[in-house]
Amino acid sequence: MLSAGSRGPAGRRGPAGRLAGGREPRAARRSVARRTAISIQPARPADKSQPADESRSPQPRRLIAWLLSPAGLLTGYLAVHLGYLAYLSIFVFQGQAFSDTNIYRAWAAAGFPQNVQPSPWVYPMVGLLPIWISGLAGPGPFLIVWVVLTSLLNGAALGILSGWGRKAEGVRAGWWWLVFITLMGLLGFARVDGVTAPIVLMGLSLGVASPFAASAILAFATWMKIWPAAALLPLFAVVRDRWKVIVGAALVTAAVVAAAAALGVLGHLLDFLTTQGSRGMQLEATFTTPWLWMSVLGLGGAHMYMNTEINSMQVDGPGSTVASALMQPLFVVVAAAIAGAIFWALHEGKKRGHEDRSELLLAGALAMVSAFIVFNKVGSPQFMVWLGPVVALGIAQDRAAWRVPARLLLGIAVATYFIYPLFYDALSHNNPLMALVLTVRNVLLVVLFVWSAIRLVRLGRRGAPAVPAPGSGSDAA
Repeated sequence: MLSAGSRGPAGRRGPAGRLAGGREPRAARRSVARRTAISIQPARPADKSQPADESRSPQPRRLIAWLLSPAGLLTGYLAVHLGYLAYLSIFVFQGQAFSDTNIYRAWAAAGFPQNVQPSPWVYPMVGLLPIWISGLAGPGPFLIVWVVLTSLLNGAALGILSGWGRKAEGVRAGWWWLVFITLMGLLGFARVDGVTAPIVLMGLSLGVASPFAASAILAFATWMKIWPAAALLPLFAVVRDRWKVIVGAALVTAAVVAAAAALGVLGHLLDFLTTQGSRGMQLEATFTTPWLWMSVLGLGGAHMYMNTEINSMQVDGPGSTVASALMQPLFVVVAAAIAGAIFWALHEGKKRGHEDRSELLLAGALAMVSAFIVFNKVGSPQFMVWLGPVVALGIAQDRAAWRVPARLLLGIAVATYFIYPLFYDALSHNNPLMALVLTVRNVLLVVLFVWSAIRLVRLGRRGAPAVPAPGSGSDAA
């Protein structure tokens, strides 16, 4: 359709709007051209679905906007933690605790005896601190206090992760963290690992900016459960003032030693290292998978058994003793290789003009923590909790780059939930379906470790050279 001011069949206009000599003003010609261009657009075919879409679309948008607000994140936090508190309160009303908290409660009530099995000193000394706190009110409310303590730590970690609701990407990462906590729930709320995870998140969040404080927090968590040491080594590798990492960790360690001496338990300070040495190949460990299937299929005399000394289900079979002995040296080799890769990536980043120390810290921490799990003869299901803090911080820093580990870890969490607490009894009785679920979970762990190793290499290789090559022009530089 032509506009009202368009040309007639003869292609001429009337005198209106013309200058002397028959020419129109330039601005008038541009205005006519614009009107003509707009007016001759072909009409769009009617979209019958559009009115319905428009009527529905504001609602999801408003819901998403609310969920990504501080109030929405706080509501999600309260729903998850109050939900688990209500569920676990059922055990309290029955005079019980849940899972390992039954053992913790007995330790606290008995004053942490030194001659019982499993021994309280299977944990580093500070790992007994939350157990002692939860037992202050007596055995009855032990589990309630434990869950409240874990929830408060999770809340503090969530606040730091999201910038207390002010950082949009942090809020998204916070929601991922809540989903992960929900899936891992009973493992996160009934083990010391669930206490250490938010502490590690807080320490790593300080990272490169405050290496002394980050080191002190991570060292404190390491004296609760040894795995946070996997974040200390990457921190030492990437920061400029490495002496601050050393001093922070040394001061915390000195305080722990002094406390042990004051309490008269200095002789038990390193028991957690010697106790672990007596373990065999635990049922859920990644490298146990071949013996798991040998036991399921009845091959080579492989079988599962309970190690009552440390309350652990293990698998024995041809070669399992040798494999168990080799796991620790193998892990040391892998850990050294990861540390070397971090130093290399940092060095290469400097040369190439791309020195992303924060990203190197997270990638290195994920590689080291996942190696702690993959190359470990112990494979308890609560170990998956260790991976959450690093991935959550990675999502907050670069959501697109960390999409793969975020999805992998949620898949690992779902598989782990089926393994424990749902069907662990079936797994420990050679159920082939649950053996398959465990195998898939272990494969995902290996994939996660490989992703983190590749990420380290890519961080070292990316970026343009800081100094132009000889003979190159200014544009190339």
